[in-house]
Amino acid sequence: MLYNRIYNFSAGPSMLPIEVLESARDNLVNFEGCGMSVMEMSHRSKVFDNIIVQAEAQLRKVMGIPDNYKVIFMQGGATLQFAAVPLNLMNKNHKADYVVTGNFSGKAAKEAEKYGEVNVAWTGKGENFYRIPRQEELKLSSDADYVHICFNNTIYGSCWDYIPDTGDVPLVADLSSCILSRPIDVSKFAVIYAGAQKNVAPAGLTIVIIREDLLHNVNPVCPTMCDYTINAEAKSMHNTPPCWSIYICKLVLDWLLSIGGLEEMERRNLKKAALLYNYLDSTDFYTANISPESRSIMNVRFNTPNEELDAKFVKESVAAGMTNLKAHRSTGGLRASIYNCMPYEGVECLVDFMKKFEAENK
Repeated sequence: MLYNRIYNFSAGPSMLPIEVLESARDNLVNFEGCGMSVMEMSHRSKVFDNIIVQAEAQLRKVMGIPDNYKVIFMQGGATLQFAAVPLNLMNKNHKADYVVTGNFSGKAAKEAEKYGEVNVAWTGKGENFYRIPRQEELKLSSDADYVHICFNNTIYGSCWDYIPDTGDVPLVADLSSCILSRPIDVSKFAVIYAGAQKNVAPAGLTIVIIREDLLHNVNPVCPTMCDYTINAEAKSMHNTPPCWSIYICKLVLDWLLSIGGLEEMERRNLKKAALLYNYLDSTDFYTANISPESRSIMNVRFNTPNEELDAKFVKESVAAGMTNLKAHRSTGGLRASIYNCMPYEGVECLVDFMKKFEAENK
């Protein structure tokens, strides 16, 4: 592999395009002849202003974001949005619906309970979060201020295969581990938020996309840095933003456009996921942990026959040029995160290793 790099299957932070890393390297010390690095320059400078303006413009182009939506570059990861969402939106009926399909949607619901009434419209906890619910299973409230979902579940490896119909109630979605992986109709959502460290940029940047009519309704106790209205009106510059992460975000968006946008990205991701899932479905040595119709194309979770073999698999995979295949501590087992920048060859390497490991340990 180029530069003697390994295949990094981390759930995040994750791989970045080699073209992006090379461009950042070439401009690291002296960005485009300005005499300093992006990491050193004032966020109020014309040079950085141009970077952040271009980053937003490219994000709008790549995702097809409608004009009546604001884009905000924030900090604090998606976890901060667990509080920011209710503080900004749960202020009419002081009630919200949460669909709990995994660890992070559960944490979001628990955080929202501090600010109003939370109705758990569905939970997969009793089924070990094995699947995504069908529309008819959702017990939605007509008077909720919003409905919250986590679109892709990093830990459990499930993903919504449809956008739920919430009627006139605004739909809020955490897209942290699937943003930019495939085309999505932004107009179906009232708010989208995503930590950048999976498919967009290094850790430190959080993207918030919010429909304009939902601004100016903030809870008076909301901290300034969580206030969507203040940050939108300041164009993400109320305080010093995560400049380097925004710069890398812009480079990643440039790269996405250069390869053909989200349509091409989806094609690549589906091809990678099919290779891995097809092998998992063909063997009785490994067990895939998610219902087939709910499988994520970003995070693939599986097990060998026992914990000892799981540990052996992780150890030997490193020698085979791969890393971070151990699953989250809450689930155990194995997980391959095959985000946008994991090449097809990386998944081929993994499947070849899995076949060899199976043959040697059956």
